[in-house]
Amino acid sequence: MRKIKYSKDVDALLIELSDKPIDYAEEEGQIIVHFSADGEPVLLEIFDAKEFLLSSFSSVFKEKEVAIP
Repeated sequence: MRKIKYSKDVDALLIELSDKPIDYAEEEGQIIVHFSADGEPVLLEIFDAKEFLLSSFSSVFKEKEVAIP
Protein backbone atom coordinates (compact mmCIF):
# COMPACT_ATOMS: atom_id res chain seq x y z
CA MET A 1 0.00 0.00 0.00
CA ARG A 2 1.40 3.41 -0.93
CA LYS A 3 1.56 6.08 1.76
CA ILE A 4 2.67 9.67 2.10
CA LYS A 5 3.71 10.95 5.51
CA TYR A 6 4.96 14.35 6.62
CA SER A 7 6.94 14.78 9.82
CA LYS A 8 6.55 18.36 11.00
CA ASP A 9 9.20 17.91 13.73
CA VAL A 10 12.01 17.29 11.22
CA ASP A 11 10.36 18.79 8.09
CA ALA A 12 10.62 15.53 6.15
CA LEU A 13 8.28 14.05 3.57
CA LEU A 14 8.24 10.26 3.19
CA ILE A 15 6.65 8.74 0.10
CA GLU A 16 6.23 4.98 0.09
CA LEU A 17 6.20 3.65 -3.47
CA SER A 18 6.24 -0.10 -2.87
CA ASP A 19 5.86 -2.71 -0.15
CA LYS A 20 9.08 -4.47 -1.22
CA PRO A 21 11.88 -4.74 1.36
CA ILE A 22 14.56 -2.05 1.19
CA ASP A 23 17.97 -3.32 0.11
CA TYR A 24 20.01 -0.11 -0.30
CA ALA A 25 19.69 3.66 -0.55
CA GLU A 26 21.21 6.49 -2.53
CA GLU A 27 21.38 10.12 -1.40
CA GLU A 28 21.21 13.09 -3.76
CA GLY A 29 21.12 16.43 -1.98
CA GLN A 30 18.09 16.58 0.27
CA ILE A 31 16.53 13.41 -1.17
CA ILE A 32 17.25 9.80 -0.22
CA VAL A 33 15.87 7.08 -2.49
CA HIS A 34 15.60 3.59 -1.00
CA PHE A 35 15.65 0.69 -3.48
CA SER A 36 14.68 -2.98 -3.45
CA ALA A 37 17.20 -5.68 -4.37
CA ASP A 38 16.01 -5.52 -8.01
CA GLY A 39 16.60 -1.74 -8.21
CA GLU A 40 12.98 -0.62 -7.87
CA PRO A 41 12.44 2.59 -5.85
CA VAL A 42 10.65 1.71 -2.61
CA LEU A 43 10.75 4.87 -0.49
CA LEU A 44 11.58 8.54 -1.05
CA GLU A 45 12.71 10.70 1.87
CA ILE A 46 12.72 14.45 1.20
CA PHE A 47 14.35 16.61 3.86
CA ASP A 48 13.64 20.34 4.21
CA ALA A 49 10.37 19.36 2.54
CA LYS A 50 8.67 22.77 2.76
CA GLU A 51 11.54 24.48 0.97
CA PHE A 52 11.78 21.66 -1.60
CA LEU A 53 8.06 21.71 -2.42
CA LEU A 54 7.77 25.50 -2.52
CA SER A 55 10.73 25.84 -4.86
CA SER A 56 9.40 22.99 -7.02
CA PHE A 57 5.96 24.57 -7.31
CA SER A 58 7.35 28.03 -8.00
CA SER A 59 9.45 26.57 -10.84
CA VAL A 60 6.32 25.07 -12.36
CA PHE A 61 4.35 28.31 -12.09
CA LYS A 62 7.16 30.35 -13.67
CA GLU A 63 7.17 28.19 -16.80
CA LYS A 64 5.57 29.88 -19.77
CA GLU A 65 2.70 28.30 -21.60
CA VAL A 66 3.69 27.04 -25.01
CA ALA A 67 1.26 26.99 -27.92
CA ILE A 68 1.31 23.79 -29.94
CA PRO A 69 0.52 24.35 -33.62
